[in-house]
Amino acid sequence: MSGPVIDLRTYRLVAGGREEFDRIFREDVRPMLERRGIEVVGHGPSLADDRHYFRARGFPTESERERQLTSFYGSEEWKPYDDRVMALVESFHHLVIPWDGDAGL
Repeated sequence: MSGPVIDLRTYRLVAGGREEFDRIFREDVRPMLERRGIEVVGHGPSLADDRHYFRARGFPTESERERQLTSFYGSEEWKPYDDRVMALVESFHHLVIPWDGDAGL
């Protein structure tokens, strides 16, 4: 894929874990992503229930997505969060889709 892509994840969180997941994302993880030039297109809790959350990130190309995410998730900055975040996640679904809209990419 040579054009812009959206990396979308939906999470089913452990019972009672959504508030903490949201706090960690807003206060810690989102600023880390943005410092690395990764655009957060949207995120937040589902309106349909109290266990789901979504996060969408935009990238100029699929290869740039792979490069940036490999660097981010391999970083010393992320490592202290990996176990904390995944302890709140029961399951997740991941999509990478072409983006033909204007997401500022």
